[in-house]
Amino acid sequence: MEGNTLVLSSTLFLDRIGEVAVALHPDRLSWKHIDEGSNTSSCFCLKFQSKPETEIRFSDVYAVELLSCGLIHDPTWSADNFLQNSANKMHRFIVHGYIRQQEHSSPWVLLEYTFGHKDLKVCLAWVEQLKASIKNGVRRPKSLWVIVHPLCGKGNGPKTWERVAPIFSHAEVQTKVTVTQRAGHAYDMIASTSDEELRSFDGVVTVGGDGLFNEVLNGLLASRHKAPYPPTPNDFNIVGYDDQSQKHGSNDTSNSRSLFIDASGMLPESSYTNEDDEPLLGPSKANGITISKFTSNVGLCQSDQLPSVDFPNDWFGLGMIPAGSTDAIVLSTTGLRDPVTSALQIIQGRKMLLDIAQVVRWKTSPSSTDLPSVRYAASFAGYGFYGDVIQESEKYRWMGPARYDYAGTMVFLKHRSYEAEIAFLEVEKDPVPRSLSNAGIGMRPSKISRKNSDRQICRTNCTICSGTTKSAQHSAGGTITATNNYSEKSKWLRSKGRFLSIGAAIMSCRNERAPDGLVADAHLADGFLHLILIKDCPRPFYLWHLTQLTKRGSDPLKFKFIEHHKTPAFTFVASHDESVWNLDGEIFQACQVSVQVCHGLINLFASGPVV
Repeated sequence: MEGNTLVLSSTLFLDRIGEVAVALHPDRLSWKHIDEGSNTSSCFCLKFQSKPETEIRFSDVYAVELLSCGLIHDPTWSADNFLQNSANKMHRFIVHGYIRQQEHSSPWVLLEYTFGHKDLKVCLAWVEQLKASIKNGVRRPKSLWVIVHPLCGKGNGPKTWERVAPIFSHAEVQTKVTVTQRAGHAYDMIASTSDEELRSFDGVVTVGGDGLFNEVLNGLLASRHKAPYPPTPNDFNIVGYDDQSQKHGSNDTSNSRSLFIDASGMLPESSYTNEDDEPLLGPSKANGITISKFTSNVGLCQSDQLPSVDFPNDWFGLGMIPAGSTDAIVLSTTGLRDPVTSALQIIQGRKMLLDIAQVVRWKTSPSSTDLPSVRYAASFAGYGFYGDVIQESEKYRWMGPARYDYAGTMVFLKHRSYEAEIAFLEVEKDPVPRSLSNAGIGMRPSKISRKNSDRQICRTNCTICSGTTKSAQHSAGGTITATNNYSEKSKWLRSKGRFLSIGAAIMSCRNERAPDGLVADAHLADGFLHLILIKDCPRPFYLWHLTQLTKRGSDPLKFKFIEHHKTPAFTFVASHDESVWNLDGEIFQACQVSVQVCHGLINLFASGPVV
């Protein structure tokens, strides 16, 4: 077998073990302790059976480092020899690796093995062979732009980077480190970076929370994403729920049309002068740092200035090292909120496609006349309760992560609902809704209903996200990919009324308070989002829904007053003057929006959630 093929072998000294026979195989490094008498070692007159053989696979090695001549600790040497004899001084190299347990959501633990030999040439030969072995297969990043948030999670950003920086150094990954100085700073830097400079990096890594990741995402896509806008709320034929049962079987869509706004003549604008825009990190000052505005009234660059870096592509990656208050994106894409695990996945070049929601604001308020403004979200877009909580929490940033609990309680007690109209693109294979029951309280059952055991949870090497169902999605009518093509036969359905909250989950949106997330079986790259409409209902009912989010294995959407739709696009219209959305934890004021999923728009340095 190829795994047993011997590439290189030597007798080396392993630190704190002694003399070992080392063998290099195509997929692993193994060694066996050499003991002239027996396979035991003694300590305080007690004898233990030593492990006769051990190994580390190259998939678990992230770096090999050559050291200067120094001490190798051998337990067989006496204390006098160790202190006085120079025989234990050798040329050394370290194999940096980690231990992982794929079947459990446990952090990856760093480990290292220090080998030594008297001859420098022997060590050099091993280092060369080992580096070649670990670089086989996946293309690992060589240069990364690291952007650190200094205030996230009560100032955890710089401390977190100091913790993981040595890992990147050992792996010989060059890093350009920038600490942001204000809200919107990351967006400004990324948006203004030339394509030539951007191509000098293999990706951008954020050290912070979901908000910083959102800044970088928008800075990258503002002028580099070439998709047309989704339809406006008034540009298609809408089928209402009241007559859905009568029209569902009809294929008469002659009046249905799609809107493709040609933005090729629009120059990108990244000014912060629009006072209707909400700031990324707060409406005024946070900890003495002035907050600036940011918006992106952009469609495409001029035709004679098309960027050389566009999305989607197969070479540029985005990474995130968690240091924020919730870190829902990291939890939903790795299953772990651990900086070391995220750093190791980035270094190893593990990449997966990630759907991104394109949110187009047509109006800030009912009476405003705005140019279309585009924003992107990686995890979640929410209105009503979700928008009110994020806006309320800005008043209490000094509380740190606890501000979300406090703000959530305050907003819950107000129990505000909003009049709105939502239209969404129907997926043909969407399950038929259950028959109505308890209709006396005016509630509609969830559109998608299934037992927990039937859920297809997204995880590492997910077959759905890897594209095995892509053809089925296209046949469903209306799946949005990076080209955003709508079928003329696509049917749009409408839901109108008063809503406590409206949520669009692109991923599961896990966090420490919602271990399964808002939608446990949402996938990272299937071309769909989960639209969750919570109609006005008594406060205890809504509390029941919120408490179910905190319980692992529950179904928080299985209520009569909740509509749950799997769709690639939807539109929203409200008459409220201060309609506020929550985009990845950031404020976005809009009363009329269109949202579409861009299938697999970016590459994320991650391998999928381990559950």
